[in-house]
Amino acid sequence: MRSALQRAISGVRWYVRELMDESAYDRYVAHVRRNHPDAEVPNRRDFERMRTDRQEADPRQGFRCC
Repeated sequence: MRSALQRAISGVRWYVRELMDESAYDRYVAHVRRNHPDAEVPNRRDFERMRTDRQEADPRQGFRCC
């Protein structure tokens, strides 16, 4: 059984990943595999490039620094 400290650390790690949107790629991969099983899943670098391009094309999505 995991200790309370390990569970707390795991919970904080999950919260920070969600807050910083680090889990977006994981959610995307799960979506593609579930809804498009024959589609090729892009690697993380390609995913981040697509995501950045989409945000720059439509400033309403996400935050821009400039």
